[in-house]
Amino acid sequence: MMVRPGHNRFMSRRTITLALTGASGLAYGFRLIECLLEKGLNLQVIASQAAHMVATREMGFTLPARAKELEAWLRERYPGNDGSLSVYGREDWFAPIASGSGASDAMVVCPCSMGTLAAIAHGLSDNLIERAADVMIKENHKLVLVPRETPFSALHLENMLKLAKLGVTILPANPGFYHQPQRIEDLVDFVVARVLDQLGIHNDLVPRWGEAV
Repeated sequence: MMVRPGHNRFMSRRTITLALTGASGLAYGFRLIECLLEKGLNLQVIASQAAHMVATREMGFTLPARAKELEAWLRERYPGNDGSLSVYGREDWFAPIASGSGASDAMVVCPCSMGTLAAIAHGLSDNLIERAADVMIKENHKLVLVPRETPFSALHLENMLKLAKLGVTILPANPGFYHQPQRIEDLVDFVVARVLDQLGIHNDLVPRWGEAV
């Protein structure tokens, strides 16, 4: 049987889709990329237009606009790992993750803007991020949304509740402090560790509750 490039149904390694959107907190998403590649997973990345703007504002770098250029940029940024990496454009409707027949094993939207969350909650599927999330829901695969917003409006909460009732994991970017963080990176790792836990991926990024600090 011939399997097209990027199709994961017959791959032995787990495939994770990671969408980066325009909410504040892009550092969480980039740390996730690093960790997932280190774990030797097949990683599929999509970045919204707003995520490119946030990267310039928060991270101090400009993300390449084209998917293949962004893929090469990420490979250079995170070299020497065992994972595979594919980057898809927001309008790439032929990407495997646009269909249930090519759905990844799990998907994370991190950070997740309220606009993206609302679009997913209402099944809009106007771009590949929204469509891939819609596929996760309809195929009963793991979908984790990491919203970074405060305060939440009643509309935000209603959309989150709607998604939670569908089995979507809502994991706000709310770091704890019981691990006595000393650096911003420690706070980032706390949230990323919780995301990896939801994906069933072992990690030792931060001490667990009850462990010695």
